[in-house]
Amino acid sequence: MNTSRDCFDFPAAIARHAAERSAHIAVRCGPHSLDWAGFAARADRVAATLAKLGTAPGDTVAAIAASCVDYAVLWAAVLRLRATIAPLAPSSTPTQISAMVADSGARLVFTDAAARADFGEVLAGRALVDMDALDAWIDRDAELPPLAPLDPDAAFNIIYSSGTTGTPKGIEQSAAMRSLHITGARQLGYDENSVTLLSTPLYSNTTLVAFLPTLAWGGTAVLMAKFNALEWLQLAQANRVTHTMLVPVQYRRLLAEPRFDEFDLSSMQMKFCTSAPFPAELKAEVLRRMPGGLVEFFGMTEGGVSFVFAAHLFPDKLHTVGRPSEGHAVRIIDEAGNDVPPGTPGEIVGQSPATMSGYRNRPDLTDAAYWTAPDGSKWLRTGDIGRLDEDGFLTLMDRAKDMIISGGFNIYPSDLEAVLLALPGVREAAVVGVASQSWGETPVAFVVAPGADSEALRLAANAGLGKTQRLAALVLLDELPRSHIGKVLKRELRDGFKGSVA
Repeated sequence: MNTSRDCFDFPAAIARHAAERSAHIAVRCGPHSLDWAGFAARADRVAATLAKLGTAPGDTVAAIAASCVDYAVLWAAVLRLRATIAPLAPSSTPTQISAMVADSGARLVFTDAAARADFGEVLAGRALVDMDALDAWIDRDAELPPLAPLDPDAAFNIIYSSGTTGTPKGIEQSAAMRSLHITGARQLGYDENSVTLLSTPLYSNTTLVAFLPTLAWGGTAVLMAKFNALEWLQLAQANRVTHTMLVPVQYRRLLAEPRFDEFDLSSMQMKFCTSAPFPAELKAEVLRRMPGGLVEFFGMTEGGVSFVFAAHLFPDKLHTVGRPSEGHAVRIIDEAGNDVPPGTPGEIVGQSPATMSGYRNRPDLTDAAYWTAPDGSKWLRTGDIGRLDEDGFLTLMDRAKDMIISGGFNIYPSDLEAVLLALPGVREAAVVGVASQSWGETPVAFVVAPGADSEALRLAANAGLGKTQRLAALVLLDELPRSHIGKVLKRELRDGFKGSVA
């Protein structure tokens, strides 16, 4: 078990930066910014007000808002009290928001104007704080309590899973788990000179794995409330950005921006990517056209096992997501729980110190998340299908739930998508299984290819596919439906398919 002696103390680090580099910018978003002295002072004022209202170590504070300077301040303030922050996605339904707030046990809910408009009815009767009027809410007479001892096992934050139906699960990440993320980031170049540009939201773990280390090591976090390719390029140049986290669709949009080559990105040291499949051809183009290293992460918010791929160091492995992080163990198992040999697809299960404490209030789901090996050891199930090569690099196939079983054959949508993406004019592709009387399931493709003929594309793709893999239908779309962090919403594609297949 971790002890407070070897667990990174985030609030103590914030205070240290304020004392040692007070005039250095800590956070910037649009026209607003705070240097380290101002950031720490404002976080302390918010923390003192929260404490006066009864927030104590172990309590939860929720937030529903777009990224802004005061959202960053709120993170620091809640953690200063050794309380737990639960950032909730504004893209959720009112029913989901109501359920997540109740599940988190939040004493207060911080909201911006958009969240109040969307969720005011379901949040009626709860204690709400207007993030757009934080100055008026802050109690200048409130006293900041002494910094409580650090409990490595206490919940640092709760991240709710991004399920498209039902109630998302509350993933509790401990101070010890976040400590491993923060200290591990040192080897990726984070220090007091880091300037990290973040265009994904502050309620997403995708963002937090870059946001928290930036602040922890005294750098500057530049936030975007909403991604725009041209604005991103302008900010990257103007702020001399050294680090960034982007999802694959954002890389595509940046590289497709007509003015891309006009901007000076020479300050960029390291670019990161996670959360959605990152095609090899896109990695290659990013390496060719954008300065600095490129690191892809593959793992779950729950932890268990994380893979890291330094694309700039292994250009012959761009089709993979790398090897397990240091201290992480991985197994590839078949449906019967047997280990499979290298090169054979199976479910990815893992063990690591960086694993969630569990799903909040759901010990049943926590237990179900693990696979028990014959020796009694517990391994967190990822629900992903992959195969390891002889060098230990993982090729990700698909989510187990997305695998198509057609006529008794396993079909991996990623194999079909790769064939489609290689066809001229195809920008994006997603393949799902739909019900078939003849085969049980059969693959249907959804493709973004402006000006293309759907049947011609289907025939061209099938010419490069095996007999059991052939597409029953191909639907052209203007764009694929995606989550807030760029994942293609295959359930929406499957549920919305109105065609007929044999």
